Amino acid sequence: MALGIAAGRGLSERGGHGPLPRVTEPPPRPHEAGARILVVEDDGETRRLLARLLRDQGYEASVARDGDEMWDMIARASPDLVLLDVMLPGRSGLDLCRALRAERADTAVIMVTAKGDEADRVRGLDVGADDYLPKPFSRQELLARVRAVLRRAGRPGADDGAAPAREWLFAGWRLDTATRELLSPEGVQVGLSQAEFDLLAVFLAFAGRPLSRERLLELTRHRTSVSPASDRSVDMLVSRLRRKLEPRDTSPPMIRTSRGVGYVFAVRAEAR
Repeated sequence: MALGIAAGRGLSERGGHGPLPRVTEPPPRPHEAGARILVVEDDGETRRLLARLLRDQGYEASVARDGDEMWDMIARASPDLVLLDVMLPGRSGLDLCRALRAERADTAVIMVTAKGDEADRVRGLDVGADDYLPKPFSRQELLARVRAVLRRAGRPGADDGAAPAREWLFAGWRLDTATRELLSPEGVQVGLSQAEFDLLAVFLAFAGRPLSRERLLELTRHRTSVSPASDRSVDMLVSRLRRKLEPRDTSPPMIRTSRGVGYVFAVRAEAR
């Protein structure tokens, strides 16, 4: 059933603002259950209904009305995912997303807005959002996007009960995490050192999100003892990965430099 959302109105059932029935959805996978989700929405009814829907699915949902409350809840609840409305009092959701990326690059963000044209979606993704959900949307679509973003945002090496990806697919490439086998789109096996494998696995898990050199150091150290030891080591490893993933000048760029931040894996990655 569609959730009707419009500026100045809350999220409601079609035909009125009646009670929200329990939604029958596939339960979250074990590694997604209990994920912490922060809903940042200035409309009270929309905020309550979204939080209830998420809690009914086993997520830990917290809420905020604006940017000030968002930062307070982030400090208190440390969410895994933020559902961030674009049209907020004070700082816009786009500004908040940009600031959140600079402070906490590993927190996933889904922008939620009544503006659904392509230019708005591009702006949301450009400031670092993981996904963009235009209103109105169905419960099924919202929950499917939440599940997909949480899967992509798995924390490599973190002891949070997450089931690590067995395989990653990206731009025609395939990485088997059990055998560390990397296959090119032509089916050619490409050798990876342990440090290169660890760095690639981090990039895939955080695809589309800028990561500072310091954050890359932290994430790779969580995986094994074989990790870059300095910012310069990160740069050298990135250079080596680029030569393997982008062997020709005409190859599409996968690892892009994010000026003032670090690096971003610029292609979509699918975990299996």
